[in-house]
Parts: sequence; C-alpha cells; structure tokens
Amino acid sequence: MGSRVAAENLRTLSELAGGLGIDLISSLAIDDGTRGHFHEVIREISSSLGYAVVMGLRLSGPVLQTVQRAPTWTYYHHYRTVNFALDQAALRLAGECARMGYRALPVPASQVLDWDRLRGHLSHKEMGKRAGLGWRGRNNLLVNRDFGSHVRYVTVLTDLPLPERGITDDPGECGNCRECISVCPVGAIQDDPDHFDLDRCTAQLRRFSKSEKLNVLICGLCVRVCTGRAGGRHDRKVPDG
Repeated sequence: MGSRVAAENLRTLSELAGGLGIDLISSLAIDDGTRGHFHEVIREISSSLGYAVVMGLRLSGPVLQTVQRAPTWTYYHHYRTVNFALDQAALRLAGECARMGYRALPVPASQVLDWDRLRGHLSHKEMGKRAGLGWRGRNNLLVNRDFGSHVRYVTVLTDLPLPERGITDDPGECGNCRECISVCPVGAIQDDPDHFDLDRCTAQLRRFSKSEKLNVLICGLCVRVCTGRAGGRHDRKVPDG
C-alpha cells in the first residue's frame, strides 16, 4: 500500500509539472548523508522533510548554438528565464503538496550562497543524480541520457511520501564522448570527473562575466556540446511508478 501511495503522489505531481512545461521529474528519499551537504540555512528544516522532488527544464538548442566562444546575452536571458520558470514550477508543486496536507520547501533554482565555491542551498545536479535522472559527466554537470547537459534543475523538499528513487533504470555514462574536454577554454575538464578543476572553471566564469559585460557567472560551452544520446528528442520523462 505504501509504495502504491508514494507512486500515486509522484504521478499527481508529475501531471502538474507536465502542465507547467517540465521535461524531467523524479523523486528520492533524503538520508542523513545527503542532508549533510545542504547549506546550513535549510539543513535544520530539512530534517523533517524526508523526500525530494527534482524537476528539469530543457534549454533551447538554438539558444545554446549562439554560445560558440563565450556566453552571449541571448544565452544569459534564456538562462535567467529558465531559472525563473523552474522556481515558478517549484512554487506550484510546493503549493500542491500543501493542498494534499503536507509541508514543502521549494529550493531556489539558482541562488549562490557561497561565492568562493559557487554553492547554493543544495546541489540540484547531485539531487538529480540520486533521483536517477542522470550521471555526473566529465564536465561536472548532470548528464541526462536523452538531453545531455541541456537541462537545468530545481528541487522541492517535502514530507509527502514519494518513491525513494522515482526512476530506477541505469542512467549510463559518457562512454567515449569527450566533446566537453575539447571545448573547454581553460582545460578544467578531464577524463575523470573527480579531476574536474573547479578553480579553473570558476576563474573563467569570472573572466567571461567581465569580458562579456554580464552580471552572472555563466559559460555554456560544455553545456552546448553535451547533447545526450537522443540527439534532440524532446519527450517528457515521467516515471511509471
């Protein structure tokens, strides 16, 4: 009974998310190890919220194609718009959880709290990985089987019972693809994701922010070339439960 109820809860949220244009959605149970990586701002309140919903919204391929040597204003605007859409979707899902009689905390899609390490309230890509939406790629981003790194994510923490891992298929790995290594202008990306050089990456983000006169730390080069296995298929992936 419990697993059926959890699956039905996720299905209800998935239907709402689909109506909001969300492309990917899954869930996970939050353990102490996962919670230990949350920012202290939400760590205490999250102790009573044992589940998470992770949602992904696909970036526009044509917009990403404008990012050839540096982030563009077109990409910057799109990046902000997608983050706003994710925050709105998280707000709507949190409201649905409340209407079902449960508590929920929508976590901002892109809000930096630690500027030295560019960390937010939690790592949406890590939550997505644990929810089965993809794997950690060489570019240190979440790589989805169908959409590659062309996805941005948001998380809602809740006490609504949900499947402990909404999507259970093996997400795979990067295999022989090394497109992101060749496109990185500072050599931050290596064969082994554990050797990703965050300091080099962050320094380049700051250079781009200054040279392109942007007020946000973005790049998009390795995102553009990481397209996933489907090469542009755009099906919404909702777990069957």
